[in-house]
Amino acid sequence: MKIKKGDLVRVLSGKDKGTEGHVMAVDSESGRITVEGVHTGRKHQPPTQTNDQGGIIDIALTINASNVAVVCPKTGEAGRVGYRIEGDTKVRYHKKSGEELS
Repeated sequence: MKIKKGDLVRVLSGKDKGTEGHVMAVDSESGRITVEGVHTGRKHQPPTQTNDQGGIIDIALTINASNVAVVCPKTGEAGRVGYRIEGDTKVRYHKKSGEELS
């Protein structure tokens, strides 16, 4: 999977289309990622020793990695990620702008 934790991505489809956020977690086996502020759900939490009140909490749910595109840090455009060999190192780059990604 070419999307990594910490990448800034833009959602391409679904109810949160157009929303941008950083990737919090990647599950490469299932091809799903967790993006902050995108596709949140609510969970009923019973009272525990650490949380005396309990209540309803917001949790981040996963989305399919094919529904997002990485945003270029310099141009702000969404696009795909590629790999190229420079010397002895493998480098990730943004295909639309050619800029190197960290």
